[in-house]
Amino acid sequence: MELLEQLTQSLGVQEDQAKGGAGLIFNLAKEKLSEGDFSSLAGAVPGIGDLISAAPQSGGGLSGALGGLTSGLGGGLGKLAALASLAGGFKDLGLDSEMIGKFVPVILSFVQSKGGDSVKKLLENVLQ
Repeated sequence: MELLEQLTQSLGVQEDQAKGGAGLIFNLAKEKLSEGDFSSLAGAVPGIGDLISAAPQSGGGLSGALGGLTSGLGGGLGKLAALASLAGGFKDLGLDSEMIGKFVPVILSFVQSKGGDSVKKLLENVLQ
């Protein structure tokens, strides 16, 4: 898979880490985007379902509690909770939270090359 090659080569991570990290990011997009917007993203990323199923299922602990606490407050706190849940998942993969910031540009560039600016913007909005 082209995206996994880009992640493993440019970031020096193992394939299972690349798959899980990308899956966490795409799973977040699936949770935050409307069904139609996620379909546009999924159409641009071959094998997105496999990536999402490779993501660690941490859903709980501190990040789950943070998500529950902040989801009702909306705005920036919701995004903070989303990033906290990403950090928990990356930790489960043996990667530190700084790696999220390294995964995102590679994934955005890949999505743009496959689906164009509009699809990249959908994912970007979830991650900002």
